[in-house]
Amino acid sequence: MILVPSDVVRPRRVDEHFAAEAAAARQAGWVVALVDHDALAGGGGGDADAAVARVPAGDGAVYRGWMLGAGQYAAMAGALARRGVTLRTGPAQYRRAHELPGWCAELAGWTPDTAWTDGAERAGFDRARAELGGGPAVLRDWTKSMKHYWDEAVYIPELDDAAAAWRVASRLRELRGDEFTGGFVLRRFEEFTGAEVRTWWVAGECRLVGAHPDTPGEPPPDDLDLAGIAPVIAGLKLPFVTVDLARRADGAWRVIEVGDGQVSDRPVSIAAEVFVGAL
Repeated sequence: MILVPSDVVRPRRVDEHFAAEAAAARQAGWVVALVDHDALAGGGGGDADAAVARVPAGDGAVYRGWMLGAGQYAAMAGALARRGVTLRTGPAQYRRAHELPGWCAELAGWTPDTAWTDGAERAGFDRARAELGGGPAVLRDWTKSMKHYWDEAVYIPELDDAAAAWRVASRLRELRGDEFTGGFVLRRFEEFTGAEVRTWWVAGECRLVGAHPDTPGEPPPDDLDLAGIAPVIAGLKLPFVTVDLARRADGAWRVIEVGDGQVSDRPVSIAAEVFVGAL
């Protein structure tokens, strides 16, 4: 079974963003069921049972929808379990893929040096800053950056400049608002060339390689070699993830992000039928 968000205005229809995937899934023989994302993500913790009220009793399921916080996903999983439906990706697995501390340490050597905090306090931020050492860095929280605010909320030219670094952190915290997740993440700045590549992994095996959704017209280069990183991703033991990679200026491929595949966007350059087939 595949679970997709319902349209906000026409709740018996699939959200237009996921309509092509839902149609391809039906054609491939999947059961397609609707989930009310607003009920899941609403204030006061949402209403997970109401959100999955249209999901038929069944067995295994994969979610393909808008991003959910780890707590919201766990609530959905619990509500589905009460209907006899088990998500292929359990709540703990979702959190590991969705939040950077769940995967970053295991990718040491493949991803920029990283330090993070638990919470948004200045003392923790300064400890993480000292751990990473001097030089330039980029900032985000456990789940997301504010890349469209690069100069004011992402890029830190010099970590040893404590006051300037904290201004960037404070701005990130302000912009993320109630969606700020976990704590600050500081990553060593590395110079990259070309567009990012999004790879899709099912049960530790790369099933699809494509453009990143931000640059759908820039396909992966022919010389992308995943042989080295493949056993590392398999070692995460996660059922369905995306891994975004970029080529560093010295030619090395680096992991920029790992994400849960259920809430990772599909670039328009990958047909829905191809995507569902890979999944």
